[in-house]
This record gives sequence, structure tokens and C-alpha cells, in this order.
Amino acid sequence: MKQIVIPLKQNKKRIQIVIPATCTELVEVRQESTRNNMYKTIHQYYVYILSNKKNGTLYIGITNNLERRVFEHKNKLVDGFTKKYNLTKLMYYEIFQHVDEAIKREKRLKKWKRQWKINLIEEKNPNWKDIASDWATNMDSATSAE
Repeated sequence: MKQIVIPLKQNKKRIQIVIPATCTELVEVRQESTRNNMYKTIHQYYVYILSNKKNGTLYIGITNNLERRVFEHKNKLVDGFTKKYNLTKLMYYEIFQHVDEAIKREKRLKKWKRQWKINLIEEKNPNWKDIASDWATNMDSATSAE
């Protein structure tokens, strides 16, 4: 996957922002100390909702690489619920900086009533369009950001 690298300076530290060219979401931030060249990587975690059609079966999951995980679901590489019910369309996702926050959100959403989940999807995606329909179509592209 092509990447866009944006060098910035903040509080006497150099910051490098790496963004996939196919996506406007922030993927990784590296802070480089000017004294010791140590890198601190801030990871991102995603809570996502898959479906197969408008008002169809819903699946809520969590991942640290949304593009790769959606690829796995679309290509039936994940045994279980999503494969059984053909849940391959990404309807909604949220981004978190800390894994514990993402896990809490996933658990909370799974306890929600179905209509609340539908309302959440329709706030951002009223036509139930597959958000990932134009994302990478092969595994090499989906995993190169890691």
C-alpha cells in the first residue's frame, strides 16, 4: 500500500505521521526524540460493525488493523459467525488510541438493543453502503501498513 509521510515539529520533537494513500484515517504516529532517537509508536484500534445487507444480521468486532481484518472477512478467511452468515460489508467503525477503551466499547455495543445498533449505523451510513468496497483487494496491500 502506498503511504503518505508527513513530517512535523511539535515542542522540539519531530513527529512523523504515516497515512495510507487509500485512506484519510491516521494509522500511526511516531515521535522521535531529538536527543536519543527513540521512537514511541501510538497504535490504533478499531471497533467495527459488519452486515450483509441493510437491516441484515450484524456482527461487532475489534481489531488493530481494520483493512486487513475486513479483507479476511470478505475472503471468508475467518471461520465462525461472519463466514456462516456471509457478513462481508463494513457498515460502521470507530477508532481508539487504547486497546482497553476499544474493548469496553465493543462489549458495550454488543449489549445494545438491535435498533440502537441500526441507529448508530444510520447516523453515519444511512444507505448502508459498504465502507470498504474500494479498499485493497489483495492481502499484500492490506498488510503492508503493519
